[in-house]
Amino acid sequence: MRAANINPRTGLATDYLNHFNEAIMLLEMIPDMPECVEDFLGWHPLSYREHFTASNFKARELAINSYDSADPGVRTEFDNITGAMTSILTAVSSAMREAKQDRTRTTLAEQATGWVKPLVALAGGIINGGSEADIENIMASE
Repeated sequence: MRAANINPRTGLATDYLNHFNEAIMLLEMIPDMPECVEDFLGWHPLSYREHFTASNFKARELAINSYDSADPGVRTEFDNITGAMTSILTAVSSAMREAKQDRTRTTLAEQATGWVKPLVALAGGIINGGSEADIENIMASE
């Protein structure tokens, strides 16, 4: 499992966070290149299973099976955080579609980045089997 970047203790793979990091990267480009809004608007949420099913990840079946077998408490905590990220990014996408000015879109992009980045770190901590104290340290440093 380690060779596939799946934590054997948690059963979760860090590759899923690339899905959110892609959205963050697009949001970070908007202040300098407002036309990147269209690229961000093309991003759409994927569940853990959907991400791996659609990916070229070599161990995608192992990733899905490990997720399904993960400790329900860990998986629920992870799903809650990734669900929050999805909600934020979906809401920002809707707001950007309604916004008429680049300045408004830039503000939305900067705010969303500030909200989602710490959640990605938190999700990474869960994937890597971090303790609650580790997670609190991650959140305190943001």
